[in-house]
Amino acid sequence: MSVYPQIRSFGDTGFSVEFGEGIDRGVNAMVMALHAALGDLKPGGLVETVPSFRALLVQYDPLATSRADLEAQVRGLLDDLKPQQRAGRLWRLPVCYAADLAPDLADVAERCKLTTDRVVAIHTGGRFFVYMLGFMPGLAYMGGLDATLHLPRRKEPRTKVPQGSVAIAESMTTIYPWESPGGWHLIGRTPLKLFDAARPEPILLGAGDEVTYFAISADDYVAMQRQVEQGSFDYAALKVTP
Repeated sequence: MSVYPQIRSFGDTGFSVEFGEGIDRGVNAMVMALHAALGDLKPGGLVETVPSFRALLVQYDPLATSRADLEAQVRGLLDDLKPQQRAGRLWRLPVCYAADLAPDLADVAERCKLTTDRVVAIHTGGRFFVYMLGFMPGLAYMGGLDATLHLPRRKEPRTKVPQGSVAIAESMTTIYPWESPGGWHLIGRTPLKLFDAARPEPILLGAGDEVTYFAISADDYVAMQRQVEQGSFDYAALKVTP
């Protein structure tokens, strides 16, 4: 018999609704279903809901509602909740895998007993699901990495990972939206900005979206980067579906 869902306290003004363990599309579908159901219900005092791999964080205003009242409404929704695979967008994003932009590509190839070209082919041949955003604005945790590329995180994280770095670790891939510390393996870089406050929608990817990658040359990278910096790059052209 399943012990899930479970509701756990999260600070003074929040609680977490947990649906399972690990990274699983079915578990995540339940998270997204409750996220959508609370969005439709709009209970008084609800501040926000934040989905993750396996749980939904529910935050509330204690001056407008009580933990008991809001939790009762959540439990009522759980009684008839059905998994929801959100109809997200499909993106096709450019990545340059040139050696100077991919400092770990050769090492990944060696450890996986592949050529660098084969690593690129596998990465660009995948279709990745955005489970959640976290760590910093715009950073998308994308699952679905081919098992031949599964590696643990680096033993020694870097103190600075360049913005736009495309990375892999374990069963995931991601793009660093900002320069930051990081312990994933860097196999390429995109000229895109995953977060840009000047855009109408500052964060490019959302939970439920899917992503594929295509390889570009170093010259194409420089040209696209120039367009991005000038604000003339057409991000809409990267959406395969609405």
